[in-house]
Amino acid sequence: MQISAKEIAQMLEGTLEGDPETIITHPGKIEEGGEGALTFLANPKYESFAYSIPVSAILVDYQFTPSQALAAKTLIRVEDVYEAIAKLLAKFGETGKIEAIISKEAFVQESAKVEKSAFIGAFSIVEKGAVIGKNVCIHPQVFIGEDVEIGEGCILYPGVRVMNNCKIGKNCILHPNVVIGGDGFGFAPSEDGTYKKIPQIGNVIIEDDVEIGSNTTIDRATMGATVIRRGVKIDNLVMIAHNVEIGENTVIAAQAGFAGSSKIGKNCQIGGQAGFVGHIKIADGTKVQAQSGVAAPLLEENSAVYGSPAIAYSNYLRSYAVFKQLPELYRKINELEKKLNEK
Repeated sequence: MQISAKEIAQMLEGTLEGDPETIITHPGKIEEGGEGALTFLANPKYESFAYSIPVSAILVDYQFTPSQALAAKTLIRVEDVYEAIAKLLAKFGETGKIEAIISKEAFVQESAKVEKSAFIGAFSIVEKGAVIGKNVCIHPQVFIGEDVEIGEGCILYPGVRVMNNCKIGKNCILHPNVVIGGDGFGFAPSEDGTYKKIPQIGNVIIEDDVEIGSNTTIDRATMGATVIRRGVKIDNLVMIAHNVEIGENTVIAAQAGFAGSSKIGKNCQIGGQAGFVGHIKIADGTKVQAQSGVAAPLLEENSAVYGSPAIAYSNYLRSYAVFKQLPELYRKINELEKKLNEK
């Protein structure tokens, strides 16, 4: 793909400084640069690369003031660099429209309802009673269970499994090997020390505009529904247990885990490898740092926590500052004890 800097500036509603006819062939990392590359500067720690690495154009915000000559031929200024780069990457990532067709190698039950504009790839299975909406793209080797509903504009990548009775809203993206609606982890202990499986008869409901990363699993409810609200973004390798509810526009990084019946508020930010015990409520706007263990409810909105068990973010940083000094403090205490014993 080739596009001029002028066209990119117009597309991003930005201001161009330099040669408007500079040809851009690809987005690139600012530390790598290269002819035809358009890079972006949003983090000050990468600013030095803007002066030393040759590049065709660089994307910056209106507040950026270079301290020396830039290595870029052209500068494009925008209000929000991250929003602009997302739009740009979407443009460069565009592919041709997938033809609306059901592959001859796919298996679709007669009672399934598939819109004419949908695509179903080879070796995918759509079971009886399933409903596939308009412009849905089901890649090869996807399993859609009985009475599943897939809303308009969804994309299901290879290896996705959506089990019986689960519901997926509009414009959702499920990346490879996502499993929706596997059994929740429910077992009752018996007197002889064994465990008896508790049937999991609920489902999973995923609302509109949700994106779920590869190898993430969302278990069906024991009864009722496990619910992922509108606009949630989930990274790879996340585990969400039965009867969990994730609030609107919450983002969850890789390897986080949520035990059964935990309720996560809207607009939360969950760091990688964070863990949540079951049956707790997390307030709207909560920020949980990576590798934190949340063992109690967090009821104050827009708070930030860190550590395991998680405590207020600022308290954790102060505590950790002391913790790092414990060996030295221990040595000093021993020395003081020796001096006291010598008297």
